[in-house]
Amino acid sequence: MSIIWHDRDPIYIQLFNHLTDLILDGVLLEGDAIPSVRQIAGEQRINPITVSKAIQLLVDDDVVEKRRGLGMFVLPGAVERLVETQKNQFLEKQWPEILTKMRRLGISQSDLFEDTK
Repeated sequence: MSIIWHDRDPIYIQLFNHLTDLILDGVLLEGDAIPSVRQIAGEQRINPITVSKAIQLLVDDDVVEKRRGLGMFVLPGAVERLVETQKNQFLEKQWPEILTKMRRLGISQSDLFEDTK
């Protein structure tokens, strides 16, 4: 698992987003175990508490569950829940920001679909 960290978001949010992307991209499938806190913390050289915070967000969103003594597993329906959540976030937060920027720059819908040769 290779993550390129940045300064815009807290590390636990970046890790949460990375794990979410792995599930949405089909790298982690329903029923698959996700890497352990210890494994992620060691590989990424980050605090285990930071990893736990990221995984707790996945638990809170009903994406993964803890199975005592076995680890954390991707729940059935996780992809659908993630798609719905991310779609809503995009439409409510990111898309209005994009529209505002497009208006400021004078970009029209036709500009978006022009052939850029």
